[in-house]
Amino acid sequence: MTRKRRGKEGKEIRRTFSVDGSAYIGVFATCTEHVLLLPSHISDGLAAEMERALKVKAIRTSVAETSLIGCLAVGNSNGFILSPYTLDSEIRRVEESARKEGLKEKVIRLPDRDRMNAVGNIILANDTVALVHPWLSEPTVEVIKETLDVKAYKGTIGGLKTVGMAAVATNKGILAHKNATERELKFLEDIFDLPVEIGSVNFGVPLIGAALLANTRGYAAGAEITGAELGRIEDALRV
Repeated sequence: MTRKRRGKEGKEIRRTFSVDGSAYIGVFATCTEHVLLLPSHISDGLAAEMERALKVKAIRTSVAETSLIGCLAVGNSNGFILSPYTLDSEIRRVEESARKEGLKEKVIRLPDRDRMNAVGNIILANDTVALVHPWLSEPTVEVIKETLDVKAYKGTIGGLKTVGMAAVATNKGILAHKNATERELKFLEDIFDLPVEIGSVNFGVPLIGAALLANTRGYAAGAEITGAELGRIEDALRV
């Protein structure tokens, strides 16, 4: 299934995608207001369509010698944090590619002190705030604050500590796990100072971050998304 929406210029923009046959595109990719990180082997055509959907430039790379970039990386307009096992060459590739686009984001590895590798799964962030896995140590939280230049808080969404998979946050709104409690939703609203809604992806899956990439200018969703779910995404994230 391919869904499209018309942009301001009247051109159709593809909004739903698969990566390596999987509708869980948030496992393989991550985006900010300016950059989209994609696996190295992604075709030029797919990269270009995702660039159009998100209005960003794509950087193709691996992280820790895998294509699971959405699980192993997280970023915002101020920096990127990658898996502790990211190679020096992979960090250089992201840094150099970002510089070519005139960007100056920091790119660092998450310290290995907490034995957590799936950075994208344990950090939910926009350009000003981050919610992180409640078991992260304070020194690691300080690294997140400094690199992303955010205020950082610990918490859960839908009872899950993997907050980066349980929601997507932009600078306009948040779409969260459909089983998030009233207390969790209120906490998200308070710390991000943004409207928060609940929803699902890929025909009822509550792990929003597993199948949705978004920024303030657009979004890209998994190919199994329903029309109702797309409507909720557009309402929640104001895109």
